[in-house]
Amino acid sequence: MSEEAYVKHHIENQIATVEFFHPKSNALPGHILAKLAKTITEMGENDEVLVIILKSGGDRAFCGGASFNELVAIEDETTGKTFFSGFANVINAMRKCPKFIIGRIHGKTVGGGVGVASAMDYCLATQYAAIKLSELNVGIGPFVVGPAVERKMGISAMSQIAIDANTFFSPEWAKQKGLYADVLETVEELDKAVNALAEQLCTYNPEAVKHMKQMFWRGTEDWDELLMERAEISGRLVLSSFTKEKLDSYS
Repeated sequence: MSEEAYVKHHIENQIATVEFFHPKSNALPGHILAKLAKTITEMGENDEVLVIILKSGGDRAFCGGASFNELVAIEDETTGKTFFSGFANVINAMRKCPKFIIGRIHGKTVGGGVGVASAMDYCLATQYAAIKLSELNVGIGPFVVGPAVERKMGISAMSQIAIDANTFFSPEWAKQKGLYADVLETVEELDKAVNALAEQLCTYNPEAVKHMKQMFWRGTEDWDELLMERAEISGRLVLSSFTKEKLDSYS
């Protein structure tokens, strides 16, 4: 029996752990993106929660990015914009969440997954957590996730990985550029570090954390509109003959 995609969460000792999974390298189809955004928003509003850990299931990739099957199925601009707006909604939910979000990045991260990692407040990773922005390979670009990646890593690093779309950049490189706070050797060490940090954050004043989040994200107040505009660009480009031919060649 094939494993089914899911988003689930549990709360323990005021720590909410949100986990997503997809059998195809933890790709992110529309319904998973929608549930992920909704769950993050709900955990942010839950008074029993002081900190959020965001992780993915399985022991291979952290996130394979956009769902290939859904990209291929897009046949009009409205559907395209709706699909790419799913990434916008997740990033904006993370941006607006009044609690700190810790990223547990255990494996490779591609495309939209790099955007999700960039929207974390604090990312911890393993030596297997290489990153790649592959969008230009299929004739689109990292338009929706770009602002989050640029904010976290700077325009120089963001443009480097966006242009060199065939290359996986090492976790050490991602740490140097500010995406990861630390790179651990094993998943066991990663979990230990993530849990220790989450417990530490639970000792902070929630009101102070809320104001810190607002301070960290200052200057992104236009992202509700900006990311939707970017989703529209991606939704239009995915219909181009260039992209359709590229996607057909991969299928």
